[in-house]
Amino acid sequence: MKKKIRLKLSVWQFLALGYLTVILVGSVLLVLPFASKDGNSTSYLNALFVATSATCVTGLTPLDTGAHWSLFGQLVILILIQTGGLGFMSFVSSIFLMFRHKMGLYERKALMSAAGSKKYEGLTPLLKRIFIGTAIFEVAGAALLSIRFCRDYGGIGVYYALWHSVSAFCNAGFDLVGIGGTSLSAYATDPLVSLTVCALIIMGGLGFCVWGDVIDAKCRLKRMQLNTKVVLFVSALLLVLSTGLYLLFEWKNPSYSGYNFWQKLLCSFFNATTTRTAGFFTTDPATLSDSGYLLTLILMFIGGSSGSTAGGIKVGTFAVLIMGMFGVFRGHRDINIGSKKRIDYSLLSQALAIFAACLMMVLLSTLVICAVEPNKDIFTEVLYECVSAMGTVGLTQGLTARLTVASRIIIIFLMYAGRVGILTLALAFGEKRTPSGVRKPIDTLLIG
Repeated sequence: MKKKIRLKLSVWQFLALGYLTVILVGSVLLVLPFASKDGNSTSYLNALFVATSATCVTGLTPLDTGAHWSLFGQLVILILIQTGGLGFMSFVSSIFLMFRHKMGLYERKALMSAAGSKKYEGLTPLLKRIFIGTAIFEVAGAALLSIRFCRDYGGIGVYYALWHSVSAFCNAGFDLVGIGGTSLSAYATDPLVSLTVCALIIMGGLGFCVWGDVIDAKCRLKRMQLNTKVVLFVSALLLVLSTGLYLLFEWKNPSYSGYNFWQKLLCSFFNATTTRTAGFFTTDPATLSDSGYLLTLILMFIGGSSGSTAGGIKVGTFAVLIMGMFGVFRGHRDINIGSKKRIDYSLLSQALAIFAACLMMVLLSTLVICAVEPNKDIFTEVLYECVSAMGTVGLTQGLTARLTVASRIIIIFLMYAGRVGILTLALAFGEKRTPSGVRKPIDTLLIG
């Protein structure tokens, strides 16, 4: 009688180790000599850094993607971006479907967690919708971008267009055209490129379940789920407010020199969009004003929505924190949304835990990197880098390539934690499977 050998992994451990496996495989492929244009092997630390950044759809890299990597290396990075953007579990589940293998409860729970769905039923249609929707957005984006890229680069522009479309939709921020670390600065005033990239970033950052709910509700707000309404409202509010603030704060930014009002508005909208989690830029992040710098940190820390290609603490977490804060100040026992809905206080506890954990990791990482780096006058750059890594954004003020080995390892961990999720990591390696039924007596502490 054959005995089935099965590792007793929780769903959270499966997801965390799955992403780690993809990163390690990608790093080995990028070390190969023919992965680089000069035919020499890339150092394993740099390969690991890039593989982590691509899988975690961050965009931070110590190497110029277009100048350093060969076609093979670029394709490896692109596959890692697509895998990380759609989610490791989405690809595992697609293999089940490909071989007509029915997903069990374990696989369904893992996919539900990865996609941000709350329903066990209907996951197979959700998976198909994810792949079809992704293909539509990426192909449409590539078609629009190819209009400019083919004009500027010839036939290779089609490849560049597809590459940047995938990178934008997956909120990765890797680029091939910005040689020397200039990203999309050459297209700062080009509405076609800027707005197409922004649209891809926004759609990727909304989340797969949000798309599905909007489609199922036929774009009728009343029929949408509460999560969809909150995500759409908060995302739109952040986009509008941050665009206006960037326009105000960076009006005299040297990168805006010679631009008219509409061009400055376009650049501000691009900044408001990409800082949420994408990593492309059309204006140099190093030229930000102090106000713009702080605004960027806030937006990078918030990120996109759950079950999307975005990172950060997530829009839903941010919304729960704000609503919980006002609820406490008003003395309410429940977190009320409008006049008909309320959410459980347990969500507030989770949101506070995620916020506190992410904040502590960013601050501790900043502290350690500032301590180990030989140059001691880089606090603002280090903080910017750490928040960008945790939020899987990919924006940098030019520090990435100058980091020491120890600092790069810290950034690698931040990118991994930001993509997998603090809550997933905590549940994967800290959850007690057999909690005690005994509850201890209540005492109190003075706060506020």
